[in-house]
Amino acid sequence: MTGSPPRPRPAGPRTKTLAGLVVTALLLAACSGAEPETSARAKGTVNIDIHGWLGYEAQAAVLAYLLEHELGYKVNKRPVKEDQSWRDFESGKVDVIVESWGHNDWKKEYIEEKKVALSAGLTGNKGVIGWYVPEWMAKKYPDITDYRNLNKYAHLFRTEKTGNAGQVLDGDPTFVTNDEALVKNLKLNYKVVYSGSEDALIKAAQAATKNRTPLLMYFYEPQWLFTKVRLVKVALPPYAVGCDDDPAKVACDYPPYLLDKIVSRQFAETGGQAYELVRNFSWTNDDQNAVAGDIVNEKMSPEEAAERWVRENKIVWKDWIPR
Repeated sequence: MTGSPPRPRPAGPRTKTLAGLVVTALLLAACSGAEPETSARAKGTVNIDIHGWLGYEAQAAVLAYLLEHELGYKVNKRPVKEDQSWRDFESGKVDVIVESWGHNDWKKEYIEEKKVALSAGLTGNKGVIGWYVPEWMAKKYPDITDYRNLNKYAHLFRTEKTGNAGQVLDGDPTFVTNDEALVKNLKLNYKVVYSGSEDALIKAAQAATKNRTPLLMYFYEPQWLFTKVRLVKVALPPYAVGCDDDPAKVACDYPPYLLDKIVSRQFAETGGQAYELVRNFSWTNDDQNAVAGDIVNEKMSPEEAAERWVRENKIVWKDWIPR
């Protein structure tokens, strides 16, 4: 069967308009040299857990800002306890823990045995954990910073919760702590009391400094508070490799911590540029304290503080961005 091909219908106003818009968009993209925009959905979502201390939140905020604004990812942040984060590597609910303090037991279980997580390298921060007193106490009682003299001063630290014993104020029970074992094994007339959070520790340190009230507390660095309040570290028995292998027998100071980032194995294998950025991230205690300090002292949101740090420190982070 033969015949003439059907005649094309004249384009109506709507067809012409749509065609014109497409052509215009393509011409604009070509002229500007811009590549078609990739949506956050297309790039993917990164799940970052947020743990209960401000330095962690500051670090997570900077990573999230760069993931979103430099690489085009969407970032979900989930406030959660540390132990839950590690368990959730198996279910895929978490991609990144931005700052891990030791936790060799969890590393053995989830990295070595279950193989659902791995270290993505050091953060660059130098971590310190220990016992601290306000500076005014160290000046008034110069020998109080030697653990061997603490029993002599136990009466200064008594509280309603400790009776005749002195109080060692800790933070969240899930934080890395050997304090109950230290009190027992060093034969100290003290009792560990958990305040429940980093914020409670900070408020206690501020009040003890302002009101000159006695305080012996568990604390750590990096921490923005050291830029505002003077605390002095108590000398516990020196740390030696292996002295803390048995948690029940610990009678030595905390080790120096080289903090690292922990990621799910799946994220390391499929996270692409997002994983590369996390792996490349490395900054200093001062960097972290600057962002955390802006959140607290300047009343900025974590996002605002991260934006400020990113704007002022391109020389630091530019090499973290995958090429």
